[in-house]
Amino acid sequence: MPVSSRFALPYLFASLLALFALGGLWYAIGQPVILADAATPTHKLQCVSYSPFGKDQSPFDQPFVLRSEQMDSDLALLATRFKCVRTYSMTGLEAMPELARKHGLKLMLGAWVSSSPLDTEIEIKALIQAANANPDVVDAVIVGNEALLRKEVTGDQLVKLIAQVKAQVKQPVTYADVWEFWLQHPQVAPAVDFLTIHLLPYWEDDPAGIDQALAHVGEIRQSFGNRFAPKDILIGETGWPSEGRQRETALPSRVNEAKFIRGFVQMAEQNGWRYNLIEAFDQPWKRSSEGAVGGYWGLFDADRQEKGVLAGPVSNLPHWPLWLALSGTLLALTLVLAGRPASTRAALLLPAVAALGAGCIGLWAELALITSRYLAEWLWAAALIGLNLLVLAHAALSLSARTGRRAQLYAWLQARAGWWLVATGFAGAVMMLALVFDARYRSFPSAALLLPTLFYLCRPVAGPRREIALLAALIGAGIVPQLYEETLGNWQAIGWAAVSLLLLGALWRSLRLPRS
Repeated sequence: MPVSSRFALPYLFASLLALFALGGLWYAIGQPVILADAATPTHKLQCVSYSPFGKDQSPFDQPFVLRSEQMDSDLALLATRFKCVRTYSMTGLEAMPELARKHGLKLMLGAWVSSSPLDTEIEIKALIQAANANPDVVDAVIVGNEALLRKEVTGDQLVKLIAQVKAQVKQPVTYADVWEFWLQHPQVAPAVDFLTIHLLPYWEDDPAGIDQALAHVGEIRQSFGNRFAPKDILIGETGWPSEGRQRETALPSRVNEAKFIRGFVQMAEQNGWRYNLIEAFDQPWKRSSEGAVGGYWGLFDADRQEKGVLAGPVSNLPHWPLWLALSGTLLALTLVLAGRPASTRAALLLPAVAALGAGCIGLWAELALITSRYLAEWLWAAALIGLNLLVLAHAALSLSARTGRRAQLYAWLQARAGWWLVATGFAGAVMMLALVFDARYRSFPSAALLLPTLFYLCRPVAGPRREIALLAALIGAGIVPQLYEETLGNWQAIGWAAVSLLLLGALWRSLRLPRS
């Protein structure tokens, strides 16, 4: 049905403004940022952590099979930017010394120390054998990685393992752990030739935001250098995640990862520090144990493509034009579904509602692609997209001059609107409980609930009262605890609290409606 001539001009203006707003949203997220390069064709960086798993692999795979051709191409790529590679286990990496030699790389070989004495013994023997057979390639050996943090061995047990390796290899021997655990287990430092400390400001108990992160790293490195002199200090892991949830003021993003890595490299090389960056490639398998953020510490993505972390312009969303195209298409389809606006006011509001829905669905879909790890999470993400599409249709048709099939569809949606509100409240309650009781690895789902929350806040609908009251109580009870846990420095948490308050208002308005 064509738009009435009375509404044509405001409708066209509002539609163009809505499309412009969508473009501004995606461009603001994806605009490239120019930073000083860390690596250039004539300047290679020191060392990088390498896990040999492809995008579809995990160390928990059975059978456990690594692809030698993948490792070969990986090292060929890393050799263009680094002088050295750090590994964490000997299992499946027997070919690493030869491949490193082929590509002109040095190795810091690691043995995985665990609570299993048998598995640890196998790793230690393989480490000693590889170090002795490849003295031209293996620069140092690392006996265990964060085994004290995981509480899989004691400090005294670790000292014995270090002594065993030192007696049988000529290379320097070290152990690697988060810096605090060197202080908690002082017997380990005298046993090693140099200390390998991990400095990951994002994962600190008191997370440091990107503006304070480099200063924090510098302070810890300086204090360790003074405390343990004359032993050298290797910063064995440092980096920043490119995706995932905010922790207090620590916000993952590609731009922040590039800022941290490039700033750190400049600081380390000015001070003559030894360092190893974490990590070469994104590791999607880590999301199962560390949440979405665990999979995105790579300097390259899981497809071995540049992320812009080391050199060149960097964007938080390089494919933002694609997301703009998809959300712009959804906006257009929503306007086609609605047809002629019911009034001049509706002509102004309808494109805004369509843009809000298209933007929220796009933001949630982009987040779901990053965070979803297994079938249940994909189904959850799809269900929320479906809910948003239903509510978007309901909202658009509520502003249209409904006739024929549009009137029938609106009547069908309106008759079930109470259940769409319950579904929104249920999703909000589940996510609130997760963020209160299991927050560390949970992302904030604000975009998934903003559209239905605002629509049913402005146009309250009746629904099952007991269910709505229970959901309102759960959401309301969680707002303050989750904000307290996250602190007011976490703007993602503040955004979720705001959406939750609005949702609480929508549920309360539903309860205020007279019983039918």
